[in-house]
Amino acid sequence: MADRFQGLSFELDFPQSVGVYDKYEQAQKAVDHLADQKFPVQNLAIVGTDLKLVERVTGRKNWGQVIGNSVITGISTGLIIGLILGLFSPEGQFLSIMLVAIPLAIVLNVIFGAIMYALSGGRRDFNSIRSTVPSKYEILCEHKHAAKARELLLGMPGARAALFE
Repeated sequence: MADRFQGLSFELDFPQSVGVYDKYEQAQKAVDHLADQKFPVQNLAIVGTDLKLVERVTGRKNWGQVIGNSVITGISTGLIIGLILGLFSPEGQFLSIMLVAIPLAIVLNVIFGAIMYALSGGRRDFNSIRSTVPSKYEILCEHKHAAKARELLLGMPGARAALFE
């Protein structure tokens, strides 16, 4: 198990599981309990496990959204390019560079956005938001403190009852 955490700045030496919880708040409460008991909590890590990719579909994609998003992207791209070119241009040309860069970037982004949407052939014809969420939260502890952590966690209110559910 230690190999999974190699290279992380919050690496634990030979971590052992001391508790698994359905909700992050439960794991956080368990760590708070350990802190209240003067346990050296710097030897703990809360790790989200059993990861799932959740994609929430927010609506159908249409030409208006494609063009609108392309315009917004064009404005930001034009601003960045205009600012960079404006910094290295002779004095007095900054405004004229911005007045060319922004509309040009908008036009190019709209053209490329429209081409890409047309070529998609209706595949992925929706908007969505993706998130990776854990199903469980595991508290890991360095091996030299794991037994004490388990013992203290059994002293939490309701902990013994939860073992028999």
